[in-house]
Amino acid sequence: MNVGMRILVAEDERDLADLVAVGLRRHAMAVDVVYDGAAAVERLAVHDYDVLVLDRDLPEMHGDLVCGELVARGSRTRILMLTAAASVPERVAGLGMGADDYLPKPFDYTELVARVQALGRRSQSRVPPVLTRHGIVLDRHRLQASRDGRHLHLSLKEFAVLEVLMRADGAVVSAERLLEEAWDENADPFTTVVRVLVSRLRAKLGNPPCIQTVPGAGYLL
Repeated sequence: MNVGMRILVAEDERDLADLVAVGLRRHAMAVDVVYDGAAAVERLAVHDYDVLVLDRDLPEMHGDLVCGELVARGSRTRILMLTAAASVPERVAGLGMGADDYLPKPFDYTELVARVQALGRRSQSRVPPVLTRHGIVLDRHRLQASRDGRHLHLSLKEFAVLEVLMRADGAVVSAERLLEEAWDENADPFTTVVRVLVSRLRAKLGNPPCIQTVPGAGYLL
């Protein structure tokens, strides 16, 4: 179930839009519906949606323009584009504008739901390319990190652990989660590998100390 997933359906065929919304709600998704492109842009400016189900041929503002504006904004919202045009060039054009997936009409509702679920998972796990916290700047694409302008010489494992801690945004991260996300399946959960690496990472980050140990729970940044 995709509890907590928020979807915007932008489709001018009202019966179709409402049917799509009903189908998605049956999978525990929160769904808003609009019937033209201008209304879609207004909603997208107010709410943080996981997925936009976007009809390409919308009135008021064409779906292509809605897609372009969302992409230009750098939104995390994933776009599933719908259109009656099923030709390969049309699909390529839609994806080229920044849509994440493409579904020609008429479509099977089970396939629509599956595609929305897949896009929603990608949206919810999406992480900005650059993370910042406590003066630390972590560039995930370049594998570079600094603190207060000082370059940090981190091993790949130290970088991975720091990323997990920063992604938690101040929440406590358990040693088990660090093992799961920063080590492969061969890591021994009964060793002190996490404690040792966090200790090394603390030393490299320097003062003031920013990684706290929460007894019995884990670590937080």
